[in-house]
Amino acid sequence: MSTDDASAPSDSHAGASRVPAHIAIIMDGNGRWANARGLPRAAGHERGVEALRRTVEAAGQIGVRYLTVYSFSTENWRRPASEVNALFGLLKTFIKKDLGRLKKEGVKIRVIGKRQGLPDDIAGLVERAERETAANADFYLNIAFNYGGREEIARASRRLAADVESGKLASENVTEDIFASYLDTVDMPDPDLLIRTSGEYRLSNFLLWQAAYSELVFFDVLWPDFDRSFLEKAVAIYSERERRFGAVSKGSA
Repeated sequence: MSTDDASAPSDSHAGASRVPAHIAIIMDGNGRWANARGLPRAAGHERGVEALRRTVEAAGQIGVRYLTVYSFSTENWRRPASEVNALFGLLKTFIKKDLGRLKKEGVKIRVIGKRQGLPDDIAGLVERAERETAANADFYLNIAFNYGGREEIARASRRLAADVESGKLASENVTEDIFASYLDTVDMPDPDLLIRTSGEYRLSNFLLWQAAYSELVFFDVLWPDFDRSFLEKAVAIYSERERRFGAVSKGSA
């Protein structure tokens, strides 16, 4: 796996780059951003929502069609209850405040992850956001909430096994494409580019199946400070890479 020292964006812009259709982002560093300023962690998450708004707008403007963001993982339940409640509150605020605008702008919202265990008010807002934007097709915003890659694969496997047991699906007909159709990301392409902020170099249980051939770019910047210049830098790095999907390089013997 190659990485890039992308702690600061260059002057390279996405306009002259090969733009990925699908970008996934691990939005990391909200708590450290707040701690460095002597603020409560919730303040960092609030600024993180502002960074998300900037990124959704910038991604659409540079030609990205799909954006998947890691908002709340299945492991985040281990955090203090006050922080978990703050994260839930931010999702509610984001949907209530931004849903009308996103709907008008042609954004289709999908929330991926485990629905079981979500508070009723959160589950209701998620269903509302998906329902009211279901007909949109200009831009696809996927929010991974109560999401874990291993849990998603296990949940998909149980559904597939049930269909095999019932006779709906023959086991010998199970292929990678068939399995992928049981995942939360059905009907969308795998991410071309996966970005992680905050200087961490791991996937943290995010899109483990889907990111098999994603190009990975890591930034030292904390998520609340992420802006269009970093997004364009990531796209520029992506456009310089050769995606071989297991084949040899062009021109190789």
